Amino acid sequence: MAQKPAAPTGSSKSVAKPTRPELAGADIGGESTQKASPVPNDAAISFSYSEAQEGGGETHQVVEGDVATLTTQQGIPVADDQNSLKQGARGPTLLEDFHFREKIFHFDHERIPERVVHARGYGAHGVFELTDSLADVSRADIFQRVGERTPAFVRFSTVAGAKGSFDLARDVRGFAVKLYTQEGNWDLVGNNIPVFFIQDAIKFPDLVHSVKPAPDREFPQAASAHDNFWDFVSLTPESFHMIMWTMSDRAIPRSFRTMEGFGVHTFRLVDVDGKSTFVKFHWKPKQGLQSVVWNEAVKINGADPDFHRRDLWDAINGGDFPEWELGVQLFDDAFADSFDFDVLDATKIIPEELVPIRVVGRLVLDRVVDNFFAETEQVAFCTQNVPPGIDFSNDPLLQGRNFSYLDTQIKRLGGPNFTHIPINAPKCPMAHFQQDGHMAMRNPKGRVNYEPNSWGATQGGPREDPERGFTSFAEDADGPKQRVRSESFSDHYSQARQFFVSQTPIEQKHIGDALVFELSKVERPDIRSRTVSHLLNIDATLAATVADGLGLTLPDPAAAARKTITDLPKSDRLSIVKNGPMSFKGRKLGILLSDGADTVIFRALIEAVDAEGAVYEVVAPKIGGVTLSDGTKVAAKHKIDGGPSVLFDAVAIVVSIDGASLLSRDATAKDFVTDAFAHCKFIGMNAEAEAIFVAAGMADDLDQACLPLGKAEDAQTFIEACRDLRFWPRELAVDLDA
Repeated sequence: MAQKPAAPTGSSKSVAKPTRPELAGADIGGESTQKASPVPNDAAISFSYSEAQEGGGETHQVVEGDVATLTTQQGIPVADDQNSLKQGARGPTLLEDFHFREKIFHFDHERIPERVVHARGYGAHGVFELTDSLADVSRADIFQRVGERTPAFVRFSTVAGAKGSFDLARDVRGFAVKLYTQEGNWDLVGNNIPVFFIQDAIKFPDLVHSVKPAPDREFPQAASAHDNFWDFVSLTPESFHMIMWTMSDRAIPRSFRTMEGFGVHTFRLVDVDGKSTFVKFHWKPKQGLQSVVWNEAVKINGADPDFHRRDLWDAINGGDFPEWELGVQLFDDAFADSFDFDVLDATKIIPEELVPIRVVGRLVLDRVVDNFFAETEQVAFCTQNVPPGIDFSNDPLLQGRNFSYLDTQIKRLGGPNFTHIPINAPKCPMAHFQQDGHMAMRNPKGRVNYEPNSWGATQGGPREDPERGFTSFAEDADGPKQRVRSESFSDHYSQARQFFVSQTPIEQKHIGDALVFELSKVERPDIRSRTVSHLLNIDATLAATVADGLGLTLPDPAAAARKTITDLPKSDRLSIVKNGPMSFKGRKLGILLSDGADTVIFRALIEAVDAEGAVYEVVAPKIGGVTLSDGTKVAAKHKIDGGPSVLFDAVAIVVSIDGASLLSRDATAKDFVTDAFAHCKFIGMNAEAEAIFVAAGMADDLDQACLPLGKAEDAQTFIEACRDLRFWPRELAVDLDA
């Protein structure tokens, strides 16, 4: 094996009480109902609340047809479980909302010690370098001096699966960045998708409960293809923009290195004069965007469930350091007021064509962890961790996250002193009067542990600093206390449609295929039909494709709170194919060799791979390797049945006549070539290798992306072709769903 190291402000909007049209007349279990909390009629359901507390309480049996009133743990009836309490429809969430507090509190404490969500993660150290000062819009120290480097730690993760689940689940990926700035830690806790399923944090426990393994059977693991998830989202129209993203190839990335990161929410930047500018944060991979196809993902999970982890580990240790650019979308209140959608709505994006991204820095990951548990597992991210000069908007999902994360870390890491763990400790000077608590590693010295005090500068300890200290943006908030969803949040389909029509035809096909696959695992026909009714509000052709794939009659469109805007312009930045790397740098070539393989061709492949900045791994009939035509011995990285083609971005088959005869009788060797072909990969092959394709029944299938390796010069031509990563026209010929 050889590797080539690489050089190293809100506005007021009208308010409407939510009508929940998705619940009115919803077809649940085959019957129409007007109840807000429908109970399926296909089975009698009995809830038993038998834990009567001392001093009172009773067991309440709910039989078929009897719907229990939702209450708090204290038995207080709940009037609205859809919206948190706010000061005005677009104002901040209020701490006095005891129902939200109890609900989130209980949810945060559901798992010990594994994270409730984002349990399967992988982290690395790096550095952030500022390339363009933002001093004009923010007083944040990290944005002042061009060229200054700030230590960073990044944790990538899947959302739904447990710690032991596999890497290539169809799922959102966490992209959490901890920046150890000179004015405290900044945690930009984002995802690889810029929107989310819900608009209000009070619905987060319900979303996660729905996608996690069902409580009675504890499966499926790390999968959304089941009744509970699609039941929830089909009753939650705001989810369908995110559904388009998660059913796209964005949810099965080729690598952590080839996916974008997003801060998701609208934040604020605040300058030295207290002026606020709205901001959205973006991480753009220098490696370009790349994903796998679903059939490939399924096979990768079987061949290497640690595929993403291994890829990041190998890249960093091989000197091919992953890099992202930090970009910002900056806009003011005037733009926020003129935008078709509410900038506080986490289910919406601001297209880059409307607000171009300003690149202000670069993030490079250059060091793996020393100990996985001490660093990756114990790192604690909190969205509330922002330095002076960065502030929050009134996005209700962000407001809820600010509350939830701290509570989660206290429970998961055993107490309030999790910042004493080195990976969480700031790298700037730190001074406060907090003391004691579980696992306290340091306490204030001396007599004084309170403030204000009169012990003077030497003994009195730290003091406030009105000039350098964090101050919140002085935003006016007014309005009655009420549980409402702003009317400006009510368009659930327009941007979902915009995302879909912005994809290339092959990407649109993949979205349709994914929806058919996921819904084919849903047992209740009414849930399938209800989901298709929402798709009709996004794209009629997509809905018809999914209905046909499921054998459904097209239903009526779902009731929409606001009519879909059908003429939003396409956004090329939303497509993976249109934003690929056009390079094979950092990618991996699998070379299938046999004894007697042509030495000249093999060496030419190595030289072309090295020149491209890519890597290669040898696959052979035996792990001991092969002897080439000139007697050179080459070690193998994989035995043929342990190195399937799904592990590589492209493959080359260089074999002798005897080797081809041997491999033509081997089932896994035939899988190697048929999978590579089915997954639209570029294939290099010498003339002798054709016998394997014939044995696999592919004699008449070879196309222009199956390139000859007859002489040394052909190796460079092949690697140059591999820069396209996939030959998508082939899929239309090999996939029956097309």
